[in-house]
Amino acid sequence: MGQTQPTEQNEQEIEVKALQEMYKKFVTECPSGVLFLHEFKRFFGVDPTGEVSEYAEGMFRAFDKNGDNTIDFLEFVAALNLVFRGDLEHKLRWSFKVYDKDGNGYVDRKELRAIIDSIYRIKKTSMRNQGEPQLSVDEVCERILRSVDVDGDGHITLDEFIAGAQQDSWILNMLKLDMNPSGWVLEQRRKSAFF
Repeated sequence: MGQTQPTEQNEQEIEVKALQEMYKKFVTECPSGVLFLHEFKRFFGVDPTGEVSEYAEGMFRAFDKNGDNTIDFLEFVAALNLVFRGDLEHKLRWSFKVYDKDGNGYVDRKELRAIIDSIYRIKKTSMRNQGEPQLSVDEVCERILRSVDVDGDGHITLDEFIAGAQQDSWILNMLKLDMNPSGWVLEQRRKSAFF
């Protein structure tokens, strides 16, 4: 009897409070009101020349919706909302932006190889402990291209990428790092706290 049911207004108030707290932290970290790539890497504890640097650059590009080479607070919140609340298709769309380095609307073999290589370097310790034979970066790229590149033109379009990842659990698992960027971000923050 004495319990109250959460209302939409209470949930909205909580979200507003969380948003205000996020804004305070963002302004503290980025007094200019925008986050530049070097600040983004520093914020997440990424060595500018380390093995996760290229992946972090892809994440930065995906967060930078207007392409001005900065992340403002609205882009930051939109990215976090997608990461924490987005459905599978939205996360795949975000992942595609990370993979499509030059922003031309498709992922070619070179871009695919670069991101798979980055994923391998990031996941190397956990992959060693899986017990199953590990494919090389080139073997993974070939398998993904064979499965996803429906028209065989050597380019993976957004539609091919989404359909392929949704239909093949191996591909979805291979891309798991990108499917959970929040986990990666939290892990990088945890690691940076110890160094």
